[in-house]
This record gives sequence, C-alpha cells and structure tokens, in this order.
Amino acid sequence: MIEFPNQSQINDEKVKSFVSFLRKEKIESCLISHGPDSVLQYFRNNKSKDKLHKVNSCTKSITSCLIGIAFEQGLISDLNAPIVNYFPSLQQDKDIRKQRITIDHLLSMSAGFDWPELGEWNGWPQMIHSPNWVDYILERPLNAEPGEQMNYNSGCSHLLLSILQKVSKMNAKDFAKKYLFSSLEIKDFIWHVDPQGVNIGGFGLHMSIQDMQKFGYFYLNKGRWGKRQLLSEEWIVTSTKPKFLTYEDIGYYGRHWWVSEESLDRSFYFAMGLGGQYICVEPSRNIVIALTSNTYSVTLKPLKAITKLFQ
Repeated sequence: MIEFPNQSQINDEKVKSFVSFLRKEKIESCLISHGPDSVLQYFRNNKSKDKLHKVNSCTKSITSCLIGIAFEQGLISDLNAPIVNYFPSLQQDKDIRKQRITIDHLLSMSAGFDWPELGEWNGWPQMIHSPNWVDYILERPLNAEPGEQMNYNSGCSHLLLSILQKVSKMNAKDFAKKYLFSSLEIKDFIWHVDPQGVNIGGFGLHMSIQDMQKFGYFYLNKGRWGKRQLLSEEWIVTSTKPKFLTYEDIGYYGRHWWVSEESLDRSFYFAMGLGGQYICVEPSRNIVIALTSNTYSVTLKPLKAITKLFQ
C-alpha cells in the first residue's frame, strides 16, 4: 500500500494513475520519498534495482552543485568573471563578444553560442566528434549577445568542469568524491571524460537510482547532510530559481536546473536526462522523485506524469 502524507496533497487516484504509468511505460526504476521517508519504490526487475543508470543530462545539475562548492570554497571568486580568464585563447577570437561571456552565463546557458542541440543536432552535441571538445565549444560562433537568452547547450556544462579542473587542480570526479559524494556515501559510479581527460559536464555520469534520490534529498534538505552543511541554502535557491523560458513544453531554466513554473510556491525543480531520467524536488510538499527510464523517443513523457501527480 502506497500512502502519501496528508500534507502532500496527493490523493489516492493520482497515486494509482502514476503507478499505472510506471508499469505501462518503459520505466526502469522510480523512488519517491517524503522527506527522508520512502513512500514508493518501483523496479522493473532486479537488474534495474542494482544497475548504474546512464543519467545523461541529470549530470548537469551535479555539475552545478560542484561549481557551487568550488565557489563557496573560494576557488572561483566571482561568478561574473569572464571565462577568458580561464580560456585565454578567446583573446584571439575575432568576435570580441566572447570575452564578455561569464561563468554565470555558462550556468544559465546564456553564453550566446550557436548551438542547435535541441534542434538539428537532435539532442547530441556535435562536440563529441571533435578531438578537443573545449576548443570546439569556444570556437563556435555566437548568434546572441552573452546573457541575452538561454539556449540548451551541453558545451556550457563542459566548460564549467574544465574551469573546475583548472582551479581545483583535480578532475571533477575526484573533486566530487572528496567534497560531496563521500559525505552522501555515493561510492559506485562512472563518470566519462573527453579526449583531454576532462569529466563530461553535460552528461556521461552513471549512478544508481538510490544515489540519484540521495542527491535530490540533499537539495531538498537545503544542502545539509547529517550534521554538515556541504552547500549553502543560498546557492540552492539561486541555482533553482526560474530565469529563462525558452522551451515551454519543459519549463523554465535556472542555473543547470529546470523549474516547472515561474511561481515558486507550488513549482518543482528537476534535473532531466535524455531518455527519461529525472531527479525532481518539490519543496512545498517535501517530496523527491528519482526516475530512470528508456523512453528515448519521448524524453518528456515521465515529466508529464510527474506533473500530473503534483497538480
């Protein structure tokens, strides 16, 4: 029997409909918790329960978290610092506007690069075919002023982890282990790298559904794990605040998190990966949902089901 607490305002009919969706569609696993308490566990089979799931672009929200930790450690002194400070080759670029791109523009995906990832590239950034991903990203032309508009761009995420590697003198995988994953007891994961050994900022992470849920609860708990504040509540609020509405069928974009609505009273924020991978946090109801699936033709199908559950 699945029971949501009364204060969650999720009735039995909504729960039945959501469970029916899980069983009918190609959902591999789903965990729902109310605060620290589990209220639903669904696994298609035993393999789904134990496997490391390819979380795809859910990686981006973990990238955001690591940049937040680096910022709060003082490794990054200013989010409005131009990235030319980290990539001096931009000084030679003919388009001087690139010298105005900041770290915060990368976080909000408003750097201005011509990057049709959700257009003609059909979800696969073409940098993956390049021998040097960072150079490929930096050499892309601009089709908008930095900070003017958001355009989905895994290249921005990758530049963030390249910067993290420069300032921390370690790769993102080791940085995450030391300052985040060890505390959350996330031990078993895979994080792929580019040809130069930079962990992929926009995808490439494989982790268990249980660890996806832990990460969501860490954000619900305002950056606190046990007795330790690993990330400030201020960073979490800022990074999950709706900033741009570019894709109305998905929602608003903050700083490497999606947000369902402009009003924060009854909205939820979420990490979303190609093929239907989700980490959703609904603070007003104290709920976290982690979900993995194989809906590669319709990535947004689980999002619609989650939205109905919360309506």
